[in-house]
Formats: sequence, C-alpha cells, structure tokens
Amino acid sequence: MSLPAYVYDLSALRDHVSAIRDAMEGVELYYAAKANPDPELLRVLSPLVDGFEVASAGELAHVRAAVPGRPLALGGPGKTDEELRSEVARIHVESPGELRRLLAMGRPAGILLRANLDLPVEGASLAMGGGATPFGMDPGSIEECLTLLKGQEAVTVHGLHAHLASGLDAPQMLTLAEGVLDYARSLGLTEINLGGGMAVSYAHPDARFDWVTYGRGLRALRRPGETLRVEPGRSISVYCGRYVTRVIDVKRVHGELFAVVAGGTHHLRTPATKGHSQPLVIERPGEPITIVGQLCTPKDVLAAHVPVRLEPGDVVEFLMAGAYAWNISHHDFLMHPHPAFRYTLSR
Repeated sequence: MSLPAYVYDLSALRDHVSAIRDAMEGVELYYAAKANPDPELLRVLSPLVDGFEVASAGELAHVRAAVPGRPLALGGPGKTDEELRSEVARIHVESPGELRRLLAMGRPAGILLRANLDLPVEGASLAMGGGATPFGMDPGSIEECLTLLKGQEAVTVHGLHAHLASGLDAPQMLTLAEGVLDYARSLGLTEINLGGGMAVSYAHPDARFDWVTYGRGLRALRRPGETLRVEPGRSISVYCGRYVTRVIDVKRVHGELFAVVAGGTHHLRTPATKGHSQPLVIERPGEPITIVGQLCTPKDVLAAHVPVRLEPGDVVEFLMAGAYAWNISHHDFLMHPHPAFRYTLSR
C-alpha cells in the first residue's frame, strides 16, 4: 500500500451509525458533512441518516452529487445570495440581514432561525453560542426575524436551530436541550434542530459519547407534535478513519527522541489545531518519542512523548482520523504528495 494513506473502515462506520440510529429512535439524524465529506463515507451514511447538513454551495453540490435526492439543510454564517437561492429542505437563517435578503428574493423557502441563547456551556471544547459569537442570533434578533416574516407567505419558519457548543457529554447536552426547547416553545416553534457537539476524546478513544442516554433523554423531553433533530459530524465519522504512514528517520536532539514520518499535519491537521497527541497503535512499547512530519515548522507534531519504539521503515497507524482531518488540512504547504485513500468493507 502506498503511504501515507487514509484508510476508512466503512463496515465500522456503518455499524457505529446503525447503533446511533437505534439509540436515537424518534429523533431525526442528519450528518454534518463538514466533518468528512468523502463520497464513499457519504454513500454508506445515506440510508442510515435522515439527511445531511451542508455549509456552502460547494458542499451542497458535492453532497448532492454523491447522494442525490437526500434532504439537505444549509447552515453556516455569511451565506451568499447564490446559496440562499439553493433548493434545500431547510435554510438555517443566521441574522435579520440574511433573512431580509432571502425575503427580497420572493422565493419559497423553509427556514429554521439559528438561536444563540445565553445558556451555560461550561466544559465545552468549542463554544458557538452562550454569549457574543458570530453564530446565530440572540432573542432580540429572533424577535426581529419573526416580525419580518409577518404578512408574507413565501418564506415559512418551521422552527429553531441551536448548535451552542461542542465537546459535551450526554447529560450536558440534555441540559442544553431542555433550555433550547423551553425557548422554542415560548415562541410556539415545534421543529427544533439541537445541532451536534457530542464529546469525542482523543486522549481516551474508547470513551465514546453515550448515545443511549442522550436518545432516551430527548424522547422524554419531546412533546407531542414536536420534531427533534440532531446533526452530529465528528462523533459519527471520526472512529472509522486511520492515517497510516512510515518512519523516515529517528534521531536524538538535546536528549529527546524524535521520529520523522512521511506526511504530517498538512495531511492530518487535527492534533496541531486541537493541541493534542493523535492516538496511535502501539505494538512495541519503548522510550517516549515525539512523532513529527516533514514540514519546516516546529508545529508539525502528530504526537508528543509517546511510549513506543520506532525505527526507520516502521509503519505508524494513527487512529481517530475520520473527521476534521484531511479535509481541513493545508494540503499544499511545501507541495508534498497527497496521501492515498483506501476503503475496507468486510461485510
């Protein structure tokens, strides 16, 4: 196999999402394509999810080509007029200004109003709401949008969207959901998209989000006539991918051991972005070693001080590389070759 390479286990992806689907019975499940828009992954997911969330015209065209005919929801701040004209199931409106542009087009559209509510998001790895951020609207702007929607019939408000934070466990997510639902009900809105943000731990790969508790909790919170939807990304696809590469050189510098591998963070940006060591398969324990890539920057670190024995020519397999990995990396920095892509489907 040509290395470096991304290897996606499509059977593991299918099994994982099937289990999520069972746990979330009665709740609509969309996949946030930004996490990993690989067409092969999208095709495996298509029969297992209710739709896909996209955040640009490019993502929309890409997903529509890979899985034609599936329901799409268009999110993201700063939508262009071209994007607002898209034929999608739902547009997640981010501001009164965005809504004014949509209304001026005079075209039919179904929308959700994206709310940024003052709800606690302590412990989140990434806060998209709960205070002053560029995402969504505070209650005053939501009220402004509802006023703008009066007296016209083209644009229909179906409900509320609220993705407030990422990296939360099931009880934290349920606490947020309760606050969002209370607010939506105060406005008489019955379709509520609670977003994604399910916790993923790179330090503890086996500690996965408790979908059973979350699904049970949402079913208990839902009232008759309400449609609840979630749109996870990372927590769906992260576990199905590996980044596999080969050791080029091993050296000691000022007493510390380094392994230089083919590729690096221009292929797998996640550890540099999130400041963690990417988990990897350890077959031979050894002296702590820092695994770096080929880039001319000290930030090109894939994993630091890992207790593994490595020698030139050894293969290294990094785990949890199925989300926010290749698709957010700076591919052409130093113009090294792109990785290969391989897929396994055992059953």
